[in-house]
Amino acid sequence: MDHLSKLENQSIYILREAFNKFEHLAMLWSIGKDSTVMLWLARKAFFGHVPFPLVHVDTTFKVPSMIEYRDQLVKDWNLTLVTGKNNEVLQLGVTYPNGQATRVECCGTLKKDALQQVLAKHHYTGVIVGVRRDEEPTRAKERYFSPRDKNMEWHVEDQPPELWDQFKTDFAPGTHIRIHPLLHWTELNVWEYIERENIPVIPLYFANGQGERYRSLGCAPCTAPIKSQAKNVREIIAELRQTNTSERSGRAQDKESEDAFEKLRRDGYM
Repeated sequence: MDHLSKLENQSIYILREAFNKFEHLAMLWSIGKDSTVMLWLARKAFFGHVPFPLVHVDTTFKVPSMIEYRDQLVKDWNLTLVTGKNNEVLQLGVTYPNGQATRVECCGTLKKDALQQVLAKHHYTGVIVGVRRDEEPTRAKERYFSPRDKNMEWHVEDQPPELWDQFKTDFAPGTHIRIHPLLHWTELNVWEYIERENIPVIPLYFANGQGERYRSLGCAPCTAPIKSQAKNVREIIAELRQTNTSERSGRAQDKESEDAFEKLRRDGYM
């Protein structure tokens, strides 16, 4: 098998293992390239049917075309979508765009807290997430099957070993599980797979008339495009093979505090 087929097989195995071992699963869908590839893999793993709901945490500050893309794909692929939103904080206006919170605080309430609320409301005991080890240093400490405590907090120093593809899936009652099928992929792998499978991705990833495109998607006030002439998937792949710039270089919240992202993840962030 080629390298993409090996990556695909490993991810499909993890998805099927999660579905077999855990009840009340959901898949987190950010609308970005990684979680859309993960969704594509789930459709392959279960023969065109996704047997668990997709959870999208809606901060209300996404680029409008992201929501349009989300709703169209839900319709086209006959998906079950559950939306989480921290209405209390939004109504109070305690957000970064309103000038009432820092970027990291805003991520904490509109993403982390909103995710915890929707998982608790629907009693999801496990959530499938499209994080990759190469994307951000904190994520490199993750496991494929990562336990959280009853408050969904991540104790990074107390993660089970995963050696020779032996995964621990037997956890104490009340443990919340995060499953990471793309953990072993790289950004380049994701785009190579998108090209091979012809996966529909949001056009924000492609260069516009001003020579800019988004490399990583988040909320509009905290995500900046990069300079790029890559107008299609093949050109993005060629560009990535030459760049030394971090994938999340356009994400302003990562720069606000040196340890902010790790603290958010320890508290239950994606």
